[in-house]
Amino acid sequence: MDTIIEETEKKDEVVVESTEPLEALIPVTPEVAPEVAATNKRSPRSRAPRGARSPRAGRAPRERGEFDQVTLEARRVARVMAGGRRFSFSLTVVIGDKNGRVGVGLGKGADTALAIDKATRDAKKHLITVTRTKSGSLAHGISTKYSSSIVEVIPSPGRGLVAGSAMRTVLELAGVTDVVAKIHTRSKNNLTIARATVAALAQIRV
Repeated sequence: MDTIIEETEKKDEVVVESTEPLEALIPVTPEVAPEVAATNKRSPRSRAPRGARSPRAGRAPRERGEFDQVTLEARRVARVMAGGRRFSFSLTVVIGDKNGRVGVGLGKGADTALAIDKATRDAKKHLITVTRTKSGSLAHGISTKYSSSIVEVIPSPGRGLVAGSAMRTVLELAGVTDVVAKIHTRSKNNLTIARATVAALAQIRV
């Protein structure tokens, strides 16, 4: 069967119309054009077998830090300078190992990462060790005033941890349980409340 080819010129283009498929007109075989056949041949994708773990799954888990960390308060503060306002961040951080050691720190920096780093280092400098009973409670009650905050911690066997605000965070990270904590002032400054709680725990004696 003869192939019918019609050529029509449109401006600078040449359009070729044929009743035969293009593969029949220009056969591509490995003998004729091995490089063309190689490019047309799809290479199989290398896939991992089902159920195989990804490379990340084989990595060792990240080591847990010695202390747990909780950010109590984050504020953006402004300082008026000659050229205008200069903004920075102020963060209050509580750290503890839930085994008797706890500390409160304050950090300021141009960004939150720097402020958290400074607050964590400040908290480690002011770590205290809480004297607890075998059940995790306290030997006796204590009331302490720090700045404008007055707090009280009372042992209460079998009740768990009954506290709120920043006091609960400090007591949890210190590993204290079976106590009732109260704030006797209207102050809502988390920094002074946390430091008053730490001061109260530091006065506990067996």
